[in-house]
Amino acid sequence: MQPSSYGIQPSPGLDATLAALADPTRRAILARLASGAVSVTELARPFDMSQPAISKHIKVLERAGLVSRGRDAQRRPVRLNAEPMAEVAAYLERYRRHWERTFATLDTLLESMQNPAPPSPAPTPNPRKR
Repeated sequence: MQPSSYGIQPSPGLDATLAALADPTRRAILARLASGAVSVTELARPFDMSQPAISKHIKVLERAGLVSRGRDAQRRPVRLNAEPMAEVAAYLERYRRHWERTFATLDTLLESMQNPAPPSPAPTPNPRKR
Protein backbone atom coordinates (compact mmCIF):
# COMPACT_ATOMS: atom_id res chain seq x y z
CA MET A 1 0.00 0.00 0.00
CA GLN A 2 1.27 3.47 -0.86
CA PRO A 3 1.58 6.18 1.83
CA SER A 4 -0.69 8.42 -0.26
CA SER A 5 -3.49 5.89 0.35
CA TYR A 6 -3.65 7.27 3.88
CA GLY A 7 -3.59 10.91 2.80
CA ILE A 8 0.13 11.26 3.50
CA GLN A 9 2.29 12.59 0.71
CA PRO A 10 5.77 11.11 0.42
CA SER A 11 8.41 13.45 1.79
CA PRO A 12 12.03 12.42 1.25
CA GLY A 13 13.16 15.32 3.46
CA LEU A 14 10.97 14.21 6.36
CA ASP A 15 12.09 10.61 5.92
CA ALA A 16 15.77 11.62 5.97
CA THR A 17 15.28 13.84 9.02
CA LEU A 18 13.45 11.15 10.98
CA ALA A 19 16.06 8.55 10.01
CA ALA A 20 18.85 10.87 11.15
CA LEU A 21 17.08 11.62 14.43
CA ALA A 22 16.54 7.91 15.11
CA ASP A 23 20.10 7.46 16.35
CA PRO A 24 20.93 8.62 19.92
CA THR A 25 24.49 9.60 18.95
CA ARG A 26 23.21 11.89 16.21
CA ARG A 27 20.66 13.43 18.60
CA ALA A 28 23.49 14.06 21.08
CA ILE A 29 25.55 15.70 18.32
CA LEU A 30 22.62 17.99 17.49
CA ALA A 31 22.17 18.84 21.17
CA ARG A 32 25.84 19.85 21.36
CA LEU A 33 25.60 21.90 18.16
CA ALA A 34 22.65 23.82 19.59
CA SER A 35 25.29 25.61 21.72
CA GLY A 36 27.31 26.63 18.68
CA ALA A 37 29.53 25.39 15.87
CA VAL A 38 32.44 23.07 16.72
CA SER A 39 34.99 20.94 14.91
CA VAL A 40 34.55 17.21 14.34
CA THR A 41 37.39 16.62 16.82
CA GLU A 42 35.51 18.55 19.50
CA LEU A 43 32.30 16.68 18.68
CA ALA A 44 34.05 13.31 18.96
CA ARG A 45 35.58 14.05 22.37
CA PRO A 46 32.68 12.99 24.67
CA PHE A 47 31.85 9.85 22.66
CA ASP A 48 33.45 6.45 22.99
CA MET A 49 34.05 6.18 19.24
CA SER A 50 36.60 7.19 16.67
CA GLN A 51 36.61 10.46 14.78
CA PRO A 52 35.83 8.62 11.49
CA ALA A 53 32.75 7.09 13.16
CA ILE A 54 31.60 10.55 14.27
CA SER A 55 32.26 11.81 10.73
CA LYS A 56 29.90 9.14 9.38
CA HIS A 57 27.19 10.34 11.76
CA ILE A 58 27.80 13.92 10.64
CA LYS A 59 27.44 12.87 6.99
CA VAL A 60 24.02 11.38 7.76
CA LEU A 61 23.04 14.62 9.49
CA GLU A 62 24.37 16.61 6.50
CA ARG A 63 22.35 14.56 4.00
CA ALA A 64 19.25 15.26 6.10
CA GLY A 65 20.09 18.98 6.03
CA LEU A 66 20.40 19.11 9.82
CA VAL A 67 24.02 20.28 9.85
CA SER A 68 26.41 22.07 7.55
CA ARG A 69 30.18 22.35 7.50
CA GLY A 70 31.88 25.68 7.13
CA ARG A 71 35.39 26.75 6.27
CA ASP A 72 37.39 28.50 8.97
CA ALA A 73 41.10 28.55 8.05
CA GLN A 74 42.23 24.97 8.78
CA ARG A 75 39.02 23.95 10.53
CA ARG A 76 35.68 22.92 9.10
CA PRO A 77 33.26 23.74 11.91
CA VAL A 78 29.98 21.85 11.97
CA ARG A 79 26.87 23.99 12.45
CA LEU A 80 23.30 23.11 13.34
CA ASN A 81 20.53 23.78 10.83
CA ALA A 82 17.25 23.23 12.67
CA GLU A 83 14.95 24.05 9.72
CA PRO A 84 14.26 20.41 8.76
CA MET A 85 12.96 19.83 12.29
CA ALA A 86 10.07 22.21 11.54
CA GLU A 87 8.68 19.63 9.09
CA VAL A 88 9.01 16.94 11.77
CA ALA A 89 7.23 19.18 14.27
CA ALA A 90 4.37 19.82 11.81
CA TYR A 91 4.09 16.09 11.10
CA LEU A 92 3.96 15.24 14.82
CA GLU A 93 1.50 18.06 15.55
CA ARG A 94 -1.16 16.25 13.53
CA TYR A 95 -0.87 13.25 15.87
CA ARG A 96 -0.64 15.40 18.99
CA ARG A 97 -3.99 17.00 18.10
CA HIS A 98 -5.51 13.55 17.46
CA TRP A 99 -4.40 12.24 20.86
CA GLU A 100 -5.48 15.43 22.59
CA ARG A 101 -9.02 14.97 21.20
CA THR A 102 -9.00 11.28 22.12
CA PHE A 103 -7.93 11.98 25.70
CA ALA A 104 -10.49 14.80 26.02
CA THR A 105 -13.21 12.32 25.03
CA LEU A 106 -11.86 9.81 27.54
CA ASP A 107 -11.78 12.50 30.27
CA THR A 108 -15.43 13.29 29.58
CA LEU A 109 -16.39 9.62 29.76
CA LEU A 110 -14.48 9.06 33.02
CA GLU A 111 -16.02 12.17 34.56
CA SER A 112 -19.53 10.99 33.64
CA MET A 113 -18.78 7.62 35.26
CA GLN A 114 -17.60 9.29 38.49
CA ASN A 115 -20.57 11.65 38.64
CA PRO A 116 -23.48 9.68 37.21
CA ALA A 117 -26.71 11.51 36.54
CA PRO A 118 -29.40 10.85 39.15
CA PRO A 119 -31.76 8.07 38.12
CA SER A 120 -35.04 9.21 36.64
CA PRO A 121 -38.11 8.52 38.74
CA ALA A 122 -39.82 5.25 38.01
CA PRO A 123 -43.06 5.69 36.11
CA THR A 124 -46.18 5.19 38.17
CA PRO A 125 -48.36 2.39 36.92
CA ASN A 126 -51.63 3.47 35.38
CA PRO A 127 -54.58 1.54 36.70
CA ARG A 128 -56.31 -0.28 33.92
CA LYS A 129 -59.65 0.96 32.94
CA ARG A 130 -62.30 -1.69 32.55
